[in-house]
Amino acid sequence: MSAGAGLSDNALENERRQLAAARRKARHYAVQALYQWAMTGNYLADIEQHFTEEFDFRGTDTEYFRESLHGVPADVAAIEAAMEPYLDIALEKLGPVERAVLRLAVWELKARPDVPYRVVLSEAVALAKKFGAAESHRFVNGVLDKVARDLRPAEAGRAR
Repeated sequence: MSAGAGLSDNALENERRQLAAARRKARHYAVQALYQWAMTGNYLADIEQHFTEEFDFRGTDTEYFRESLHGVPADVAAIEAAMEPYLDIALEKLGPVERAVLRLAVWELKARPDVPYRVVLSEAVALAKKFGAAESHRFVNGVLDKVARDLRPAEAGRAR
């Protein structure tokens, strides 16, 4: 392999890492914005404006934030229908943070086939650890693992 090819590989790897970090930050803000939407019922445009003006969006995949913030509410009934069979409590009794994390992750599984399901699960677990109740990340992981088998059977596999 030539030195030029190595630099190209390094540049591609750096670009991939930057994209992953930018999307992680977008998810971080999106789950908070979706929580705010669920708790207040405010207009999505107002929530989006608040977040983009009040928080440091440098290094954030802003388009991913917008797409998820508007995509989840637009498809919330189908998102909840996909996860509801795997909840061990009624959807309305689910904590608002866990609900926001699950909604975002199920939306990603449905709408973003370019994001590997393992990444979706890993990011959701990290968000649940950061914002959710003490052991909510285990619950989130279990629900999403089952939802992923339904929504992405070829990728997640039905049998383990």
